[in-house]
Amino acid sequence: MIVVRRDLKMGVGKTATQVAHAAVLGAEKSRQTDFATFSKWLDSGQAKVVLKVRSLEELIGLRQTAEELLLPVVLIEEPSPKHFMTGLCICIGPAQSTSIDKVTRHLKLL
Repeated sequence: MIVVRRDLKMGVGKTATQVAHAAVLGAEKSRQTDFATFSKWLDSGQAKVVLKVRSLEELIGLRQTAEELLLPVVLIEEPSPKHFMTGLCICIGPAQSTSIDKVTRHLKLL
């Protein structure tokens, strides 16, 4: 599950790039932390769903909830003009869909 901030007004190309980064890094983290779940995901077609949030605060809240549930989660960041890191999107999983749904079921598709 990949969650993207919409308040940044990223173009289609930049959004696609960040989603791709999130998918690759999320898969790699899952492979390292729960190889059985990763293998099942890989063998079943590597499902990906992209959802949206409206703010950095909402994105960080989802990340924290996922971490509390011990789900693999990665944050994709980019330096802002003032040299602060800005979260662009997160990837939760691959993991059991029932666990991910606890974090994301209220979100809308991108």
